[in-house]
Amino acid sequence: MKKIRIYDPALCCPTGVCGPSVDPELVRVASTVFLLEKKGMDIKRFNLASEPHAFVENTTVQQLLEEKGTDALPLVMVDGKVESVGSYPLNEKFAEWTGLDAAELEKKPKKGKNISLL
Repeated sequence: MKKIRIYDPALCCPTGVCGPSVDPELVRVASTVFLLEKKGMDIKRFNLASEPHAFVENTTVQQLLEEKGTDALPLVMVDGKVESVGSYPLNEKFAEWTGLDAAELEKKPKKGKNISLL
């Protein structure tokens, strides 16, 4: 099984999916990571704001940050090899790395019942 590590820029929360204006790309990545975790894949995200030690402990990540600054983020490593720098990979890449069908990563989480507070 591939080991996928995502080094995110400083985000307001672990997924970056919060606040009044949510970036659709962060929603896609959070959903993809969630689906991969549910399938038992070895995938982890590190947020520069809350987990700076993860960036310092990995010499490759540290070196890229020294060379490119935060423009290197997000950075994705698969089995210790840099696969993406400065942008999140498409779901097809996640599928390629995990051996899944890309269509499986496009599934939307089921919505619960709507509850009206009025």
